[in-house]
Amino acid sequence: MRKGQLAEQEDELLPEYDFSKGIRGKYAAQYAEGNNLVLLAPDVAELFPDSQSVNEALRLLVQIAQRRREAERTGHSE
Repeated sequence: MRKGQLAEQEDELLPEYDFSKGIRGKYAAQYAEGNNLVLLAPDVAELFPDSQSVNEALRLLVQIAQRRREAERTGHSE
């Protein structure tokens, strides 16, 4: 990046933005691991107060699906 471009970028920052105490790369390792953010539809989000409740519901759904798949594979009905 050329000096002129850098100066232009600095001018775009509002005075109330203070990065003087920022730590470079503080979250780099977490970001490198990746994340699985999912945006829930508003009607679904109303049913779950937090991410823990969403995860619990999904785990239960996975268990049900696995049991059903196993029952179909072995010829047993539930």
